[in-house]
Amino acid sequence: MKAIEEHRWQELELSPKDRALCEVAHKMSATPTRMVEEDWQPLRDLGFDDEQCLEVAHIVGVFNYLTRMADGLGLQLDPETFAASKSGEALRRPGG
Repeated sequence: MKAIEEHRWQELELSPKDRALCEVAHKMSATPTRMVEEDWQPLRDLGFDDEQCLEVAHIVGVFNYLTRMADGLGLQLDPETFAASKSGEALRRPGG
């Protein structure tokens, strides 16, 4: 988690699938206009078809959109979520 927060995810030991997904998500987020067909090849080599690649693109795009909306509107985490983010402890569902 710390490596991701510090933008050092490339140093982590990841499965080939997770590394390929992270590479695509990183480039789509940081430099989307530089995406080329070859950027998708690692996922294709792992068996991803067009529909699955599109799903990856949608998920990355939605997360980028929601983060930018929240940041742009100045939204803040509620106290419980903020505390959980600092402690690393999972939030508990009401009644659970």
